[in-house]
Amino acid sequence: MNYLSDVDAIDALVGKYSSLKQEMAKVIVGQDAVIKNLLITIFCKGHCLLVGVPGLAKTLMVNTLSKLLGLSYSRIQFTPDLMPSDIIGTEILDETRHFRFIKGPVFANIILADEINRTPPKTQSALLEAMQEKAVTVAGTSYHLEEPFFVLATQNPIEQEGTYPLPEAQLDRFMFNIWLDYPSFEEEIQIVHNTTTEKTVTPGVVLSAEEILFFQNLVRKIPVPENVYHYAVSLVTKTRPRTAQATDSTNEYLTWGAGPRASQYLIIGAKCHAILNGKYSPDIEDVKAIATAVLRHRIVRNYKAEAEGITVETIIHKLLDSKF
Repeated sequence: MNYLSDVDAIDALVGKYSSLKQEMAKVIVGQDAVIKNLLITIFCKGHCLLVGVPGLAKTLMVNTLSKLLGLSYSRIQFTPDLMPSDIIGTEILDETRHFRFIKGPVFANIILADEINRTPPKTQSALLEAMQEKAVTVAGTSYHLEEPFFVLATQNPIEQEGTYPLPEAQLDRFMFNIWLDYPSFEEEIQIVHNTTTEKTVTPGVVLSAEEILFFQNLVRKIPVPENVYHYAVSLVTKTRPRTAQATDSTNEYLTWGAGPRASQYLIIGAKCHAILNGKYSPDIEDVKAIATAVLRHRIVRNYKAEAEGITVETIIHKLLDSKF
């Protein structure tokens, strides 16, 4: 990409972001905050877990995004009988009596892990190496995945039968846990209007793979004031019960707190959030804006919190309102 300066490149990223939102709006009605966080995940080299009841366009959102980004796309429908080899691939004995590796659907730029909690932890863990190392290992041989690489998983929160909780190590690899809510009355009317006629909309490509990689590196170059680093790390350490930094509510309601990945994602996410809001450096408000999505799946409530109806979001908001 040929830009005269990083400032020009940042302005170009803001323009691309605006175009992405406009194209997404042709297909997805509402969900502005969800789309913003989804795009922040993309520009931060992260992975995202989308949680919502059926019918909120989670799959359609990911499918549309893959078209806008001009990237290869695989949808993996997670089921109880899915095996790790169904995701990463398997070796077969060919006609020359040599083993040949057949690549699985994980070898794409965007992976939609649909209803990821419907498959056992053994199969869920097949994504661990891919999400962290951008590679998979089969029979002692490592195969690198083409970048950019994103895992965008969906999960239904209301169906418990036939589902398996995601292991903490798996959850920690997701940058954001994004909750989708029902559309407003007016938005639902528009959705029904748009989807019950013969009219179809085909969004155009806005970003190429090369541009995505360039903007990902650009986000990491954004300078961060020292007080923002201090605030992000302090926020994360306050989630850890029975430590010197823990608050009273943390000790009372949490079993486990967030690890260092949360601090890393708060900073990189704040950088991107600042850019998309017309700033060239993040402040504490940018950290607060993404804190719930970063921390929601990284802290574990205890039985007392569950019995008293204290949600994870309530605990996070208390931490954000506390003095540092």
